[in-house]
Amino acid sequence: MGISFNFDNSYGRLPHGFYTRIDPLPASKPGIVVINHALADALGLGLQRVANETLANIFSGSLLPEGAESLAQAYGGHQFGCFTILGDGRAHLIGEHITPEGKRFDIQLKGSGKTPYARRGDGRAALGPMLREYIISEAMAHLGIPTTRSLAVVTTGEPVYREKPLKGAVLTRVASSHLRVGTFEYLAYRKNIASLKQLADYTIHRHYPELKESNTPYPNLIKRVMQRHIALVVAWLRVGFIHGVMNTDNMAISGETIDYGPCAFMDNYDPNTIFSAIDSGGRYAYGKQPEIVKWNIARFAEAMLALLHPNKRQAITLAEKIIDSFDGIFYHEWLMMMCCKLGLFGSQKNVDAALIKDLLAWMHKRGADYTNTFRALTAHAMPTGTHYETEEFQNWWQRWQTRLKENSPPPQSSLCLMQANNPVIIPRNHHVEQALQMAEDYSDLRNFHTLLGALSEPYTNNAKFVEFHKSPTEKERVLQTFCGT
Repeated sequence: MGISFNFDNSYGRLPHGFYTRIDPLPASKPGIVVINHALADALGLGLQRVANETLANIFSGSLLPEGAESLAQAYGGHQFGCFTILGDGRAHLIGEHITPEGKRFDIQLKGSGKTPYARRGDGRAALGPMLREYIISEAMAHLGIPTTRSLAVVTTGEPVYREKPLKGAVLTRVASSHLRVGTFEYLAYRKNIASLKQLADYTIHRHYPELKESNTPYPNLIKRVMQRHIALVVAWLRVGFIHGVMNTDNMAISGETIDYGPCAFMDNYDPNTIFSAIDSGGRYAYGKQPEIVKWNIARFAEAMLALLHPNKRQAITLAEKIIDSFDGIFYHEWLMMMCCKLGLFGSQKNVDAALIKDLLAWMHKRGADYTNTFRALTAHAMPTGTHYETEEFQNWWQRWQTRLKENSPPPQSSLCLMQANNPVIIPRNHHVEQALQMAEDYSDLRNFHTLLGALSEPYTNNAKFVEFHKSPTEKERVLQTFCGT
């Protein structure tokens, strides 16, 4: 029995300049590593009724399911600030699945062979990076952050060559779409205004249908995309997530987190934290992510100029007005998020901002663990430990307690607000790396599945997963993460 995909491939009905039709490269000996049955059930796929051999063949790209129309998308992108022509060099969009509820999702294979956009790449992926994306994307979903999802990882039976031979693998990614800021940049670079308009209309129809009746749909599209990405980066900051490679080709128009390469979660609070081995200048450090989102949205608006107004000067004025509103919207959303982390209700903005600023400054100075500090505050009793015995922290604590008493809702409401916004468990880098090493070197997935289980309950104090609450020791600390290519 085959998988019950319900494909309706709307992107493939756009002009051929948007993509290249190409099938995945079959794998020599595909084997299942992990299947996300909960996600499959939510999509209405019913994978438990399908033989493992069939699943391995489909999710490796060796067997295309009925209704699939495989293609590689074309796009450009600013990578570390420099524009280049890109595209799906090792990924194949096999179709758009419509769920029983009528929701549309891209089904994409990553690591499934070379395409015309591969440049010097081999079109393949190694097992470790594909399992990393599986772990982090599923963790983000359980944290309540918009994200692409991972449906399956399979091995190909063939090695891939990086610094050393590694096990080849293919990830099946599920996304609201794979439209990127770089998709718009690609068409703007080619000066194909008719296609650019077609892409904008397609995007509105697929992701922002409320704009169909707007008198100014294209400026409003930029606004909506900006609003979603402000909400997204605020969510990242809430849990200490660092994307690591926020190029415009890694910025989904849908507002989902996409492309988990050298990403990581911060342990000790420091706004200058970076992990990505390719980000030597710290362009995408934790605290710089909001300004990079703003920069990327400016590139989106730049690509859209021809649609904003026939007069270029007036088009630029319209775009600048939208971008200039970024800082105010972001600050409001960030402040509200931080107030939630501290259980603060009401509108004492100046008082609350000072409390937040002083706590973060203390955390930075003391090297305090970001996740554990905020979770410790949910006890509403003075935390124990040498970090908290300083006069500086105790003075802050008293100010916070005074502010909490001014909340209009009861104390229980404040506690619930904090517990819902401060996770107990994040995918800490040392746990992720341990799980990946065991899977890669020994084909042992026990740590992988235990970690996934812990990450499925990130806001719950479960004694079974207490080991995942702890900060890493100096010996355990992971300082760099790497891109899978």
